[in-house]
Amino acid sequence: MKKNVFGIFGLLVTVFVITAIADPNFLSAYNMQNTVKWSSLYGVMSIGVAFVIITGGIDLSIGSVVGLVAVVLSFFTKIQGLDPIVAIGLTLLMSVLIGLIHGLLITKAKLQPFVVTLCGLLIYRSLSRWLTDNQSLGPVPLEGDLGFENLEQILMLDYIFSGQIPIGDFFKLPTPALFLLVLALAGSIFLRKTVWGRYLYALGNNEDGARYSGIDTDRMKIVAYVLCSFFAGIAGILFAFELGSVQPAQTGEFYELFAIAAAVLGGCSLRGGEGSILGVIIAAAVIRIIFNSINMVGISTHLEFGILGVVILLGVIGDEMLKKKMAERQVAASEKLAAELSEKSKNNENLE
Repeated sequence: MKKNVFGIFGLLVTVFVITAIADPNFLSAYNMQNTVKWSSLYGVMSIGVAFVIITGGIDLSIGSVVGLVAVVLSFFTKIQGLDPIVAIGLTLLMSVLIGLIHGLLITKAKLQPFVVTLCGLLIYRSLSRWLTDNQSLGPVPLEGDLGFENLEQILMLDYIFSGQIPIGDFFKLPTPALFLLVLALAGSIFLRKTVWGRYLYALGNNEDGARYSGIDTDRMKIVAYVLCSFFAGIAGILFAFELGSVQPAQTGEFYELFAIAAAVLGGCSLRGGEGSILGVIIAAAVIRIIFNSINMVGISTHLEFGILGVVILLGVIGDEMLKKKMAERQVAASEKLAAELSEKSKNNENLE
């Protein structure tokens, strides 16, 4: 696991240094703040999809869930005039319910995760557009907007979810980074220090073996999809306050690809059973820095997805080659140890 983290960290350092050399403005405090902010936003939802991929599943609906949560939150606060805290609670509950439905359809109805979440991608995006008649909304009031109740509370939440904390004289830490830190620690503890986390890895490594060993594999799959949608819900709230104005047709669009790419690039195998939260976070930062680099270096934005695809492909190929090389070294070391033990045993027999 550590080897995967070292590999993606090396890619992060490489992209960072190359961009800094190409354009020194990349290192400006303003640009670093933006990089940390957007890396954190993408990192939150990428952690969620990592839980599912570790079990050997997939969730294509993350971007649409992010968009639906942002739209529903805006609808509750702007149109319905609900208390913002209540609105946030309801949207998070909705995201958990979405994950529960996904898990039940996959485990009880025996549907393929790809089909279930692909349908979810289409359904949730359509609901977002229908709910607002495809009109932009935002939980944060625009200048001159009088359609909000609980204005002071909304502005306070705006600072919590999209504010900046001064650190020193030049740098301001975006508050989404704090959300990422807390969620990353919680996710790491869950995966590494609890029996449920070990169950998720066991499920991804060998589902039949996990079932025969007494693990309730259906329950663990449901837990993974609930966690994935819950993290997407938190990301949706963060994006809603960060963007200010939510566009139902565009907010969250293609985000599922970024999240899955960050999880895979960060060491999560699509076969299941592998992955770490730290690797996923570093990979999310790599993806955001690549987009930032493209803009700053002056490369056409029409090529940004192609460049991202090439970098991810090269990163995965390099990681696979590294893992193969390390596996060969481990086999060689095991054979050497076995030969030494055999030789030692023969020597002992000769002495006797």
